[in-house]
Amino acid sequence: MNRSLTCAAAMLPILFASGYACATRDTSVATPPRTSDVTSQAPSAPETVPSATRGSIPVGQEMDVRLSNTLSSETAQPEQRFEATTVVDLTQDGRVLVPAGSVVQGVVADVDKAGRIDRDGALTLAFDRIRVRGREHEMRATATQVFESKGIRAEAGTAGVGAGVGGIVGGLIGGVKGAILGAAIGAGGAIAATDGKDIQLPAGSIVRIRMDTPVRVAG
Repeated sequence: MNRSLTCAAAMLPILFASGYACATRDTSVATPPRTSDVTSQAPSAPETVPSATRGSIPVGQEMDVRLSNTLSSETAQPEQRFEATTVVDLTQDGRVLVPAGSVVQGVVADVDKAGRIDRDGALTLAFDRIRVRGREHEMRATATQVFESKGIRAEAGTAGVGAGVGGIVGGLIGGVKGAILGAAIGAGGAIAATDGKDIQLPAGSIVRIRMDTPVRVAG
């Protein structure tokens, strides 16, 4: 009897330590990856538009545009206009609906400058016009993602010799580095910094936009 009690007493520290370890493991929570740790790539081939409505870009369709202007929450002003160009062809039923290099225009809808304490800079961009084959169409689209580019000079070798403007723009997509670090897309397409600084979008940055209204661009 005494021997059994002695063995049981000897086991208590081991059981307690084992139970503590289990409890520690059970209560731990994995830290989710930061936005800046997640990378994505823009498409390297023409995008296809569903053929349900011929000649139209439907609601929800995404396309990538390259900024022609540098935008920063430190210097931008509300209602400031800017331009971008489509990166790859948008095709429908085997034909080009929106050629690469088509001009997309937008306006800075809102600016939130970075503060000194716990405040990230943010820009809300609204895209409201697109020019296809010389004709301008009203549109409404919001940003869903931003990508960093190596720049036209660094990417020139991927375009091919003798290509037209649209072809060159389409070919440059191979030089995209990935998602812009330190940037996150919030509600309403707001592009915000995640490091307590102003958001910086250099000219050449690629913004993925989503159509909020349908746009008829061909007969």
